[in-house]
Amino acid sequence: MQRVAVSRVQAEVMRVPMESLVEHLERFSEVLAVSRTSHVSSWDPATVRRALQWAHYLRHVYRRFGRHARIRSALEQRLQNQWKQEGDSGPAPAQGLVNFQALEHCDHLLSLRLLTNRALGDAAFQYLLQQLFPGPGVPDAEEETLQGSLALLARRRAAVHLLHFNAYRENPVLQEDSLMKTQAELLLERLQEVGEGEAQGPGRFLSSLWERVPQNNFLKVIAAALLLPPSSPWLQGEELEPGSPKTPREGGQELLHWLLGKSDVMTAFCRSLPAELLTSVAGRYPELSRVYLGLLIDWGRHLNYDLQKGIWFGTEPRDVPWEELFSRFQTLCQAPPPLKDEVLTALKSCKAQDGDFEVPGLSIWTDLLLALGSSA
Repeated sequence: MQRVAVSRVQAEVMRVPMESLVEHLERFSEVLAVSRTSHVSSWDPATVRRALQWAHYLRHVYRRFGRHARIRSALEQRLQNQWKQEGDSGPAPAQGLVNFQALEHCDHLLSLRLLTNRALGDAAFQYLLQQLFPGPGVPDAEEETLQGSLALLARRRAAVHLLHFNAYRENPVLQEDSLMKTQAELLLERLQEVGEGEAQGPGRFLSSLWERVPQNNFLKVIAAALLLPPSSPWLQGEELEPGSPKTPREGGQELLHWLLGKSDVMTAFCRSLPAELLTSVAGRYPELSRVYLGLLIDWGRHLNYDLQKGIWFGTEPRDVPWEELFSRFQTLCQAPPPLKDEVLTALKSCKAQDGDFEVPGLSIWTDLLLALGSSA
């Protein structure tokens, strides 16, 4: 019976005019490319309707044949051959249509691009809204899926948009910056989503963001995310049941795991962010405080003493100045125990290893302890 069923499906797909499918794909690829440009200003409701019809057709193709491995493989090979030919002789396929799987969400991608394109005319925009959100009534399962997917895509786009375009907003008190908190919450929410798909998803996602978005702002968002309370505002009032999505704190642990595993990012994190902010994060995460303290000690060992000027200085541009090193240690020593005690113990241990001198200018650790003592 199974062979008969497969044979029927294979016979069905053979009746699908492949040339027509490829033609629809070519047209939709062009439409998708135009949908993010200013050319949509000339679109009217009829144009939007035709574009959505092409998208619905391709999604129907995916749903019709996506579960049949052999048929899907044959279709995907044909489509990939067509895309390869286009790449050799003309423009590449539109971004977003990279494989057969992408056909499942082509209507979502088109709708989201049009919704966020300010060049789209009012009449076309209103028609699009009517198609996506028809108003009161009981929508069918397909409409609910489309609207839910659009909401999910919008949240993801919003997260990356905020990370991209708020790089230069400054607030000396990061914990009180509402925009930064929003970015942090969106980041943790996205981490939960990618984490549900595969174990290595969060790490790949964070590495991708590190390469794509302004890094200084991203480091601040990481710090803000790590400082969020266990229950963020977007989860307040909801009770988590066994098997439910991870909490923001668990998302923070995944973020911390990635940060500690990337030495270059961790170094930039500890060097770029303000001392007060780093102390707050270090006070909450002992594993991070140990790495931060280790970096400070390593930076201190690169400084040399100028006998004539009586100052500690670096020989390389990347070396941390004495003033910054002292400020960071001073802020750590102002933290409550056990962080303060751990820092002082580490400094005294370094001083002992250097010879336990009490005379200034012989050991940077002696001078740091003397300076910290006088500033207390």
